[in-house]
Parts: sequence; C-alpha cells; structure tokens
Amino acid sequence: MWALRGVISAVSALLVPLSVVYSVVLPLERAFPVNHSLPLSQLRARDHARHPRILQGVTGGFVDFPVQGSSDPSLIGLYFTKVKLGSPSREFNVQIDTGSDILWVACSTCSNCPQISGLGVQLNFFDTSSSSTARPVPCSDPLCALEIQTATECPPQSNLCGYSFQYEDESGTSGSYIYDTLYFDAILGEAITTNSSAPIVFGCSTYQSGDLTKTDKAIDGIFGFGQGDLSVISQLSSRGITPRAFSHCLKGEGNGGGKLVLGEILEPSIVYTPLVPSKPHYNINLQSISVNGTLLPIDPAAFAASNNRETIVDSGTTLTYLVEEAFDPFVDAITTSVSQSVTPTVSKGKQCYLVSTRFSLKLHLSDEYTVLTCPLLICKHLKLNFCFQFSVSEIFPMVSLNFDGGASMILKPEEYLTHFVFYGGAAMWCIGFEKVQGEVSILGDLVLKDKIFVYDLAQQRLGWANYDCSLSVNVSITVGKDEFINAGQLSVSSSSRDMLLKMLLLSFIALLLHSLVFMES
Repeated sequence: MWALRGVISAVSALLVPLSVVYSVVLPLERAFPVNHSLPLSQLRARDHARHPRILQGVTGGFVDFPVQGSSDPSLIGLYFTKVKLGSPSREFNVQIDTGSDILWVACSTCSNCPQISGLGVQLNFFDTSSSSTARPVPCSDPLCALEIQTATECPPQSNLCGYSFQYEDESGTSGSYIYDTLYFDAILGEAITTNSSAPIVFGCSTYQSGDLTKTDKAIDGIFGFGQGDLSVISQLSSRGITPRAFSHCLKGEGNGGGKLVLGEILEPSIVYTPLVPSKPHYNINLQSISVNGTLLPIDPAAFAASNNRETIVDSGTTLTYLVEEAFDPFVDAITTSVSQSVTPTVSKGKQCYLVSTRFSLKLHLSDEYTVLTCPLLICKHLKLNFCFQFSVSEIFPMVSLNFDGGASMILKPEEYLTHFVFYGGAAMWCIGFEKVQGEVSILGDLVLKDKIFVYDLAQQRLGWANYDCSLSVNVSITVGKDEFINAGQLSVSSSSRDMLLKMLLLSFIALLLHSLVFMES
C-alpha cells in the first residue's frame, strides 16, 4: 500500500493554544506475509506509481511489537503504527508516510475497501455513528473554502466537506473530513500521563481505487507526516501539545519494527542538513557521493536545486532512486572496488555480484565481534541464514552520501545492496538503487533503516545517525530546555550475560566443526 500526497492548509479555528508540551512515542511495526515474496519489478512499479504523486505536488512510552519477516525490499512490506480514534476509541493500523500530510482511515461506509489483508492484520473501519465525539466537517467550515492542491469537494446533495485524491496511476481515495479524538499516552517530565487526548481532523475514506483496493497489502489507512497544516504533527504542535519535530528509527534486521516519536530523539552522533525552503516534502540537497572515501566524478548540476534536483526523504518508498548522472558512476565505482573478490553479473537488467561460497559469520560478544569463516554448505545445513548476511561488509565498500552543511550519510553495503537468490553455489547480491531520468532522487526504506532520523520542523533541518533501533533512545520532552527522558527499554549488561555468551559461542564452534567433519566423511 502506498501513501497519497495532499498539500492541505489548516483552518485557524483548529489552532487552540494549550500550555503543555508532550513527547509522543508511537510503536512502529513492519509487516508482510510469511514467505510472500514480491518481484523487484513490481516493487519498482509500485514506487514509480507513487512518485508522480510525490513530484506533483498519541501514545506513550516506546513499545517493541513482534513483527513477521525482515526489511528485505524484495518482500512486500511496510512500516506501520497503531492509532486510537473515536469514543470509545478503536485501534487502527496505519502506514507511516513522510511523503504525505493527511491521516485517513477506511470508513465503515466504504463501498470497495478491502475486507481482508495479506499482511496478517485485522482490518478495522471507522464508524462515525459509533463515536460519540465524531463530528463531520461541514461545507461551511473554512477548510472547504481554502484553495487546496488535491480536490476538496462540497457536493450539492451533501453538506459534508469531502476530499478526493486521484492520481495518474488511477489509485486514490475519496471520502469526507471528520473531527474526532486521537488518544495517546503522553510522556511529561518523568511521568507517563495515560488517556491523554486531542481533537484532530482526519479523513474517512469511502472509496478507494488502484493499489489501495488490493488485499495483499491492505491496511486501515495512511498516517501522513508531511509539513502540511493538516498533518497530525502540525495539528498537535500548533496547539503546543507536542514539539514541532518527529523522529523515527526503522529496524532493518531480524524481526523489523522500530520507533516513531512525536518529538526529538537525542543522539550525540546525529548530523544535520537544512531542509530546502518552501517545499511540501522533506527535500534536502545532495552534493556528492563517495565510495571508499573517494569522490565520484558526478557533475554537481545533477543535484542542483536550480535544476529541481533535490533529494526527497520518503518512508513510503521501499527502494532508493538516484538520478542517472549519479547512478552510473556509483554502480561503476562499486563494481571496480569488488571486481577482484566477486563475480559481477547482470540479472534482469540490474548490476549484481556473485559472492563466494565461503562466508564470514559475525557473532556479537559483549562489545566485540567474533568472526568465524564457514563453508556455505554448513550454513545451509545448520539453517543459519545469517551466515551470509554480514559477509558483504567485508567485501563491499562503505558509501557516503554528502549533503549541504557538511552532513554525510554513511551507508553500509546492506543499505545499498539487496540479496535475492543463490546461483551456482554463490549468493547473488544486487545494487538496490534504481536509476531515474530527469527527476529528483528519493531515499526510501533501503537507506532509511537502521538509522535515527529527526525531522526538526522548528529549525527546518533533517538529522540522522546510524543506530541499532532495537536499543533504547533518549527523547526530548521539552522545547528549548535541557530535559530528557529515556523512552526505550533499559539495556542489560552483566558479567553473567557475558559468560553465557562465551559458552554459547564455544558450543556453536564445536557444532560447526562436528558438522564439517561429518559432511566431509
């Protein structure tokens, strides 16, 4: 499912000042059906269908939810969170999307909304008649008199302020705007205030088209985190309920998941780059790309703002897209760097690499890594899929995306490569970036994962830092003061744990050697 873009201005009547500022943390999940893979061509098509829409145009302490699958972009997946709306409150799973503004959920009166989901989640529908606090936005509301990029409608036969988002790929949603209550557990100082709430405006979808009607990726709605006045972050921050900032940390390895914070995650290693002014999306200026510390021969005009070549950060896009002038030198540099260690090949038009059948296995022990080397057959015999996941780090170079203000985004090989199949006894890794012509570059989940991202709207800047998103985080709960709260799980460090890890490591080595002797005999 892909989020939809609508640049909408808020009505001044919504901006009721309050005196309390909270930091709001949303649990973030990544879900997709078990063993349900999606060809890369379909992922590209899905992203490309989304891009014309882009180019045109709460909840308490952190909780780690169990998720199925992984962040491999060759699987159909999305990051989502849960929101509680209405009175009594009902819970809805909504996709996290930094490329759109509006929160909308499927309405109970929707004529063609999916009834089941292949993502393994139960679909819920918002029923305005069942919520005592729901109030439709009337056509007399100033919202409907505003000039809005996406169509706002007031049909003659209805007094409801409706919306209609329709796009070139024929996907879209339409419905009406609703005033109702959003519930969340707010963190204030060292206390957690439960059952907090705030009235917001969101969309109630009564009709969907295109990809939104497909059951394999159906979800309850879209949670837009754009800069528009009707985004939830703008509505809450304009009333002083939350800071004018939000952050996410998308976990790529293992079971996925992550953190989404209405507030600012604090991490000393975060670097910042300014947002491009007067843009509806999170546009930043990419200036150069380095591979193994060497700048690539890319004409700066390929990234020049004067050529409308900014880079968009979009959590609703799975892959990452580079303009042609930068993509070709990037692929050439990667291939040259690893040509002595791997076998370059082309698969379905993509540059790929066949990696040897001997792999390195990194085991985390305290603050150090213990590296073992084992044949692929042993890894497969022991069903240790992670045997090959870390091997590319020892072969492929680090990549640096260099942005305005001196901020560099360091990419590990797993953040620009994707692993697909085994071929001829070797693992095939392919470039996970896609080439675009005459468009802006778009950073999707492939590079956003395993990093803290801070969207500081107050200071109009975007920051990031590499991070293990399964760890706890520090979250700022006040604006302009040095006051912080730990919103994550406490980390555990003890000598008994270290001893247990050492014993497990020795047992694992013994098991590997035993299996090797058995297979060779």
